[in-house]
Amino acid sequence: METRKQIAVAKKQSGCNCAQAVLCTYADIAGIDDETAMRLAAPFGTGMGNMEGTCGAITGAGLVLGLSSASTRQMRQIMNKFQERNGATQCKLLKGVGTGEVLRECSDCVADAAEFLEEQIG
Repeated sequence: METRKQIAVAKKQSGCNCAQAVLCTYADIAGIDDETAMRLAAPFGTGMGNMEGTCGAITGAGLVLGLSSASTRQMRQIMNKFQERNGATQCKLLKGVGTGEVLRECSDCVADAAEFLEEQIG
């Protein structure tokens, strides 16, 4: 049986942006349908502001938390763990824009966000 983490990665690899991949995987927990999840998360792919902001996978996890009435503390824990594992939470830094050093591929960011989200909603 596939885990949600694996499902999220497969969604990313099949064309969803990072935020969509996470939110759609947890749409049932968020209390929304897939179409709504796709539309809601669409602007958050490629980091908010076109790689200038927070990684879309983290944003997708935050949307799930918000829609499932979780706390700010839980989001902070996801952010901290993501930063610790990957060295950044900003899309352009993760992708090596300006540095030439890719810290993490998108599918891995999606997997990490799903893993850390699972720990919070588990």
